[in-house]
Amino acid sequence: MSVDTPGQSALLPAGTPCWIELATTDEAVACEFYGRLFGWEFSVKRDPATPTRRYTIATLGGYQVGGLYQAARDQPTGWTVHLAVANTTSTADWVEHLGGTRTLGPVDIPDRGSVLHAIDPSGAPVVFWAPPEDWAFTVGIPGSFSGVDLNTHDGESADAFYCRLFGFASEQIGEGGIDYTEWRIGPEPVMYRYAMNTQAESTIPPHWMIYFTADPARGTDAMAGQSIMLGGSVVTPPFDTPFGRTAMLADPGGSLFSVIDHSRPVDTGAGRAEVDDPYDD
Repeated sequence: MSVDTPGQSALLPAGTPCWIELATTDEAVACEFYGRLFGWEFSVKRDPATPTRRYTIATLGGYQVGGLYQAARDQPTGWTVHLAVANTTSTADWVEHLGGTRTLGPVDIPDRGSVLHAIDPSGAPVVFWAPPEDWAFTVGIPGSFSGVDLNTHDGESADAFYCRLFGFASEQIGEGGIDYTEWRIGPEPVMYRYAMNTQAESTIPPHWMIYFTADPARGTDAMAGQSIMLGGSVVTPPFDTPFGRTAMLADPGGSLFSVIDHSRPVDTGAGRAEVDDPYDD
């Protein structure tokens, strides 16, 4: 991936991840953690869609890399992804037609386009965003977005919903009984869907797993260690995949995310899955 610059949003295919954000229990603690782990800096904007009416933009070297906000007391927390759409109003109609549930919006955000929050038929929260013309989102450099998995208990419903909504092609790439699917636009992978194990992961709600690019000079193992020093935790210790060395971490508020060092891909002989079974101990 590369750094996207202002003016490219009009060329962004529908269904492409175009933003990530964190709903957190403690905004100040989250900023301290991610700022030290990834080198992010922060600025605050007005946002009528958040409980506090404020929204924090994270930047890296002057480029926007994501957002975070203080969640309401009864609101789920964690990382989620925004998927690009041309029009949130028509998307809302399609979401409901395909079995999803609208939870917020569409809402116009000052200087940031329009957003629609929903629950997909597999139970995962998702945000659809029609970004403004001057949209910019940095990806693929150390400390920024690398990719995303949808982790759900109902892979069939998720495949049907997103592939019909966006016209994705779907290919099963998991092996050894792992249900792991790649969604593509043409030949290009867009994101992945992992069906969680019914027995081992039955208590884990559907969610999006955001991957951040690890700096090869530091490596995944060092970042996992640093996350502990900063008050976070290591959920899955560093392991090798065909995509690079990966670790699943949690911030001090318990929100899950992963880091991956793409400079260290390893042929594990177990297929192309970026996370062969992330919760398998």
